[in-house]
Amino acid sequence: MVEQIFIKLLNEGVDVWRPVPGYRVDSNTYIVLRSEHYDPEAETWEFPPGSVVVCENHASSDGEIFAAVRHRELDKRTA
Repeated sequence: MVEQIFIKLLNEGVDVWRPVPGYRVDSNTYIVLRSEHYDPEAETWEFPPGSVVVCENHASSDGEIFAAVRHRELDKRTA
């Protein structure tokens, strides 16, 4: 199932979070999908498309978001 998750942008000077599509693997593990607006020349995502990430609720200036917080390895037998 594809859901919206948030990825931190690097080198912005302040915390900036980009909403992106993520494919849910389990309750908090997602594969980051490429957004139609993804441009690695314009911004640097902490976790680029194709990354497998763990997401958690995170407080942001706009309220609580479901954000990628770290990489996760998938068990190749179940992926």
